[in-house]
Amino acid sequence: MTIPLILASKSVPRRNVLYSAGVCPTIRVSHVDEPAALEHAAEQAGVSVDELSVNQRVMILAEAKAQAVYQAYRNVADAAAAATGERVTAYPLKAVGVGDAGSVPSSSDLTAVPASASSSASPASGVTGGKASDITRDFSGVDVPTTVEPIHTPADGAGKGGSGVNGTDADDTGSTGANGSGTNNASAIQGLTTAAVGPLILGCDSMFLFNGECHGKPHSADVARERLRAMRGHSGELWTGHCLIDFATGRVARGASHAIVHFSDYSDRDIERYIATGEPLEVAGSFTLEGFGGAFIDGIEGDPHGIIGLSLPLARRLAGELGVEWTDLWNVARGEHDPAPKADGVTSSASGSVPPKENVRQPGDGWIDCDCGRRHWGLNGASGVLLARRDAVTGKVTHVVMQHRALWSAEGGTWGIPGGATADGESAIEGALRESYEEANITPEDIEVVGAYREDHGNWAYTTVFAFEKPGHTVMPRANDDESMEIEWVSIDEVPNRKLLTAMRTDWPRFRARLDTIAEEPAR
Repeated sequence: MTIPLILASKSVPRRNVLYSAGVCPTIRVSHVDEPAALEHAAEQAGVSVDELSVNQRVMILAEAKAQAVYQAYRNVADAAAAATGERVTAYPLKAVGVGDAGSVPSSSDLTAVPASASSSASPASGVTGGKASDITRDFSGVDVPTTVEPIHTPADGAGKGGSGVNGTDADDTGSTGANGSGTNNASAIQGLTTAAVGPLILGCDSMFLFNGECHGKPHSADVARERLRAMRGHSGELWTGHCLIDFATGRVARGASHAIVHFSDYSDRDIERYIATGEPLEVAGSFTLEGFGGAFIDGIEGDPHGIIGLSLPLARRLAGELGVEWTDLWNVARGEHDPAPKADGVTSSASGSVPPKENVRQPGDGWIDCDCGRRHWGLNGASGVLLARRDAVTGKVTHVVMQHRALWSAEGGTWGIPGGATADGESAIEGALRESYEEANITPEDIEVVGAYREDHGNWAYTTVFAFEKPGHTVMPRANDDESMEIEWVSIDEVPNRKLLTAMRTDWPRFRARLDTIAEEPAR
């Protein structure tokens, strides 16, 4: 069984180190206030920040980052565990007259679907549609068989994670990894609250010690220039702290690595050209080993990976302290190359937009050749949150949170709900809660899950998670990343007037009816 790893950092070099070593991590940025974390730790120790050693500083910050992400996942798991209500599962491929589930739809099927109907289409399709295999089948008007179960009842069959008919992110283009051949793995089915081990959460921090001073990222050209001039022809120490947390047990392992770096006697012209690349501005010590700066390093004593920001030997030892074998984290096949964000080599024909270069494949990302004859996004399926607000007096639903999808995404420019591919190691509800926070700032501690709707295609399914704001709590939605043009509370009566994602347009009448019914039930 592969144990998922969550990297509490958006550092591309750190992710690349892991990927090259066979581990494709889930990326979750910690958003830690680093100066505040150091000040708090110094105050607890009864010293000033300046009195903290470089070793202490990188350990403090690495743990602060790991703990912040641990708490974020804890909030997701707690909200999912507290879910109430029922899960309605629809089986459109079992409907009378739909035809052989595994067959590719006929041309008449395709012409019945609007050109924009592509909730599972590639980023290339935009609002003009894509390949026929990418266009979502339209099951409106079909008498679809359904089952009703308590929301925590394990889903039977494949596609347990869910999939993207009502807002899946077919946004971040990717391909399958060592464990991602299009089948759902056991860890994705278990969920965060039932796993005996993992996922592991890794926090990292790096600082450069030079002439007795600790240097982090310079952030400006002037600071980088001053440091690079002082460092040439001399040596310094690069320290990297790691904190690894096992989510299942809460156990923590910490450690730090360091290496001595010997710099060449580079020129002022070299410095100016190096600064012009932008590379030294956002890296600890104002230099890199694996980039433009590597040519100006004459030698290294110690752990070279630690200089890049992630020490593989240290991470392996920390995993061992938690009882996890490093090889249990491998989820990338030997020789597999990390796919670029725009793996299909195309752009949105409607806008000329391309996925942002920061978008990288994460565990669970990839295409499924669905039994319905189309392609869908999410190796473990996908899910999203339909969050509703109720009137404080009447209890009636007044608004829902809607996502205006980025132009480069599938059916870009339409409105749907925030959500995406279910990651390895999480359930459909957990995936929906994580994605809705990452994309739309829907804070899981401020909402209550009250039901779900799962459209099951056999080897692929999408779960729409119904939720209300908790009484006395307020969710302030906003676009947390570049997958949305805007996120906003939309009046319940205004929703059908928006240009909706194809499947959302089909499902909205029943979704509204269900929200109204749940809102009328006795207080939970």
